[in-house]
Amino acid sequence: MEVEMAWVYLFIAGAFEVAWAAGLKKLGIGFNWTLGVLTFFAMIASIVALYAAMTRLPLGIAYPIWTGIGSVGSVLVGVFAFSQNLSLSGIAGLTLLIAGMFLLGSDAH
Repeated sequence: MEVEMAWVYLFIAGAFEVAWAAGLKKLGIGFNWTLGVLTFFAMIASIVALYAAMTRLPLGIAYPIWTGIGSVGSVLVGVFAFSQNLSLSGIAGLTLLIAGMFLLGSDAH
């Protein structure tokens, strides 16, 4: 049961990772104190949730998946919220990242 909660914490950490990355992008467009504070708290929440996940998951699984969630999620936010163009090679890269996260995750015991 504890390992399942670790995965929940890891996905929460990844979601906060995407949130603070998007917050930084938005702050780069135009600074806003409220958004700055929310972005800061998303950073802290991401690290705290990652810590909770790492109490039960190996470093070599938790950290790469956390960064992978952040990477894939940030690209998707870039495409849908910031009109980023995604080429065929970008789609292939995302597919490989997702496949790699699943393969690493399947190695967790």
